[in-house]
Amino acid sequence: MSLTHRVLKGCRLVHLYLGVFTAPALLFFAITGGLQTFGLHETSRGSSYVPPKWLAVAGQLHKKQDMAVPPAKLRPPAAAAAGKPASAMPALATRATAAAAAPRAKNPLPLKIFVALVAFALALSTLTGLYLSWKYTRHGGRILAIFLAGIAAPILLALV
Repeated sequence: MSLTHRVLKGCRLVHLYLGVFTAPALLFFAITGGLQTFGLHETSRGSSYVPPKWLAVAGQLHKKQDMAVPPAKLRPPAAAAAGKPASAMPALATRATAAAAAPRAKNPLPLKIFVALVAFALALSTLTGLYLSWKYTRHGGRILAIFLAGIAAPILLALV
């Protein structure tokens, strides 16, 4: 076997093992990132939507690598803000004027749909890669062990 052939064989094995080990994390980030694109992991102002606890925790893991979801920041009541004199709130008046004068923002929906499609494609590509790595190998047990290690490692690191 030539040197070039051995190097390529080694590169294929490294690619295979690294791909299988990182596949669970890729799937996690693709799925949670796609959901975050539409803001499904958090509540929004003026909405009654409350995300499921698992989705809020997954979004927090994706963004901050922490499972503790911070409590929602409470806005001051409108009655308390209305009772203050206008001179006490110059920053709020300036912000409101600037927001009214600003041009209307473009519609972000087409880009959000594109990002969701990219997230779906990444998840699908990762799943097909896992299938191919399992189907076309002589060492199925080794592939399964590496895949399970790729699941266990981030879970253990998150719990530390």
